[in-house]
Amino acid sequence: MKIALFSDIHANLPALEAFFEDLEHRQVDAVYCLGDLVGYNIWPNEVIDEIRKRGIPTIAGNYDFGIGRSSDDCGCAYKTDEEKAMGKISIAYTNEAVKDDQRAYLRTLPAHIRLEFQLNDDKMDVLLVHGSPRKVNEYLFEDREEKSMIRIMEQAGASVMCFGHTHKPYHRILSVNDEDGGLRYLHAINIGSIGKPKDGDPRGGYVILTLNPDSSMREKESITVEFVRFEYDVEKAAKAVEDSPLPNGYADMLRNG
Repeated sequence: MKIALFSDIHANLPALEAFFEDLEHRQVDAVYCLGDLVGYNIWPNEVIDEIRKRGIPTIAGNYDFGIGRSSDDCGCAYKTDEEKAMGKISIAYTNEAVKDDQRAYLRTLPAHIRLEFQLNDDKMDVLLVHGSPRKVNEYLFEDREEKSMIRIMEQAGASVMCFGHTHKPYHRILSVNDEDGGLRYLHAINIGSIGKPKDGDPRGGYVILTLNPDSSMREKESITVEFVRFEYDVEKAAKAVEDSPLPNGYADMLRNG
């Protein structure tokens, strides 16, 4: 089974449209969205409508959670006064732009999606979250201490945990002792961002997770994680920011990745 996972579109319609076009050539069996449909660009309603039109199972990101409740807090960890000032403009703009029906949709999105597979003697639980199982806006960066990541996953009952929020893709394989004295492998997968990458590559990014009939948590390489990058009209998205009340800094971020 091939599962496409994408996240953090952030109202970037050109990126989302290019993602759907790229996905048509991938022959995937299922598609899931890990949230943050809105914020930082001018197409929040259009992005929501595209997701709904396709019936894609979607969880709430921290920005979706805030806008769904007409809050002026997106749960974003801005570090500087400049970032805070820019963020204040973005959430005010998004709250004003989002329509009632789309806001209601955001408010009713689930927090997590769990997929349980029985491929062999052992069970494989794939948990989809936005930030972490503990908080929608918790950042799980690649340098998170191994013990901490294992504890988070085991407490959530996750064999494979997929998440976004940091906009920086990575795949970590963690080993833990099994009850029978052997090893079990946990997979922590950050799927990156469709519409606002932060890894120095302005192209949109998503993940294809492949499970096969022999996949087992006792085999280190038994699942495949493919990081896909695709081109989109970055300049169109950046110019849309510059032609709106949103801070021009968000346009620069799109151009620079």
